[in-house]
Amino acid sequence: MSTSHAPSHSTDVFLNHIDGQWVPSVQNQTFDNRNPADTRELVGRFQASGEADALAAVAAAQAAFDGWRRTPIGKRAAMLQSAADYLERHAARFAEELTREEGKPLSLAKDEFLRSAQTLRFYAVEGQSFSGETYPNDDPEMLVYSQREPLGVVTVIAPWNFPVSIPARKIAPALITGNTVVFKPSSDAPLSGLRLAEALIQAGLPKGVLNYITGRASEVGPVITTAPAVRAISFTGSTGAGEQIHRAVPLTTRLQMELGGKNPLIVMDDADLDKAVDLVIKGGFSLSGQACTGTSRVLVMASVKAAFTDRLLTRVAALKIGPGMSAGMDIGPLATAKQLETVLSYIAIGKGEATLLCGGEHLTHGDFAHGYYVSPAVFDNVTQSMRIAQEEIFGPVIALIEVADYADAIARANDTEYGLSAAIVTGSQRHAHNFANDIQSGTVKINRTTTGNLINAPFGGLKRSSTSTFRESGRAGLEFYSQIKTVYRGL
Repeated sequence: MSTSHAPSHSTDVFLNHIDGQWVPSVQNQTFDNRNPADTRELVGRFQASGEADALAAVAAAQAAFDGWRRTPIGKRAAMLQSAADYLERHAARFAEELTREEGKPLSLAKDEFLRSAQTLRFYAVEGQSFSGETYPNDDPEMLVYSQREPLGVVTVIAPWNFPVSIPARKIAPALITGNTVVFKPSSDAPLSGLRLAEALIQAGLPKGVLNYITGRASEVGPVITTAPAVRAISFTGSTGAGEQIHRAVPLTTRLQMELGGKNPLIVMDDADLDKAVDLVIKGGFSLSGQACTGTSRVLVMASVKAAFTDRLLTRVAALKIGPGMSAGMDIGPLATAKQLETVLSYIAIGKGEATLLCGGEHLTHGDFAHGYYVSPAVFDNVTQSMRIAQEEIFGPVIALIEVADYADAIARANDTEYGLSAAIVTGSQRHAHNFANDIQSGTVKINRTTTGNLINAPFGGLKRSSTSTFRESGRAGLEFYSQIKTVYRGL
């Protein structure tokens, strides 16, 4: 079972990859991965790994570290380039798998694989110029310089909403800087994570450099986060889960965490209202609202609120809901039964707190009968004290909040425990300039949607949206995976 492609016991059972081998879990137990658009369809069965499997993955990564850190950087870069080639060649097929297991429209799934290939290429190039510095000093017989070294074994824990692009931006900088990786994808989208691992493995990674393991977080999480050999953890997920990891790990373990959000978009009275509606639709309802940077709160100036709301409701009514494999769909299913339950519970809460203008229905008729579908909801008369204004919902639910002026909008936008992404729609250069300084958010968008970030730019949140230590993406993403030594060398 040393093939670089992921084998299986049968046509729908997929294995872990540990120490260069595709292997079943020690207990030989599996869990089902089903299509959220039609739960009658089995996408695959994956290994229900336990403590022994996790220990084996960490041990393999530890054993492989010394050899990998000494591998020439050009060779490491070539492997990332080869993996990118692989993702691009198979993007159409892999996109269908992603849509079947996670629900997003097929076009967005394909874009995710292509974007992930670009991420691998970016780090293949950028990682080769990421180095230390030399420092002037008064001793002519001494050379002082710093050098960057890898940390060792790093754990990557990825979510289900972007099951390829998020782990790609974690794993690529880890590998190019010489670290070895234990990669745990979400149990709700493990096949897409497997395809990323497969791309890197077929590129020629030595055994143990990248270990892919599936299973419940409660079973494998404690090992892959607290094992003494693990030097760093990169985690994307809920704030609650991130805080649990933060409390459990040793002081010497480096953490990079991107957590929840309650992202605002401010519509000023000088905004292009049609553009503002377009940005809200894209930010709030694309991916069925299942993006950590998704627009959740829309703060609208009182003078334009009625006109904006009318335009918004017209656009929402025209959105097409259906399976991601069908062309022309704007909104697919929620990814899991748990997420469906969560979103419906918040809609019920919202009905008791505010005014539901449209949507919020659990769709169960016809083609929706076997999927996790909810019609996009818009709530009005939302105030700061309401739960739907403060808590992350992670679904197609938007809260409209009326504001009096710019200062009122900023105060309300910042009145949250989160600070991941925020946007403003305005024609005023002054408001745009002030917004960038006044908003408490790690990502700031001006006349753009709250979602999306560049491969080559830092990404991360403030407040409880992040550990606020190391950023992901861009050159900043390399810093997390390396440590600095300062060398004083006498001549």
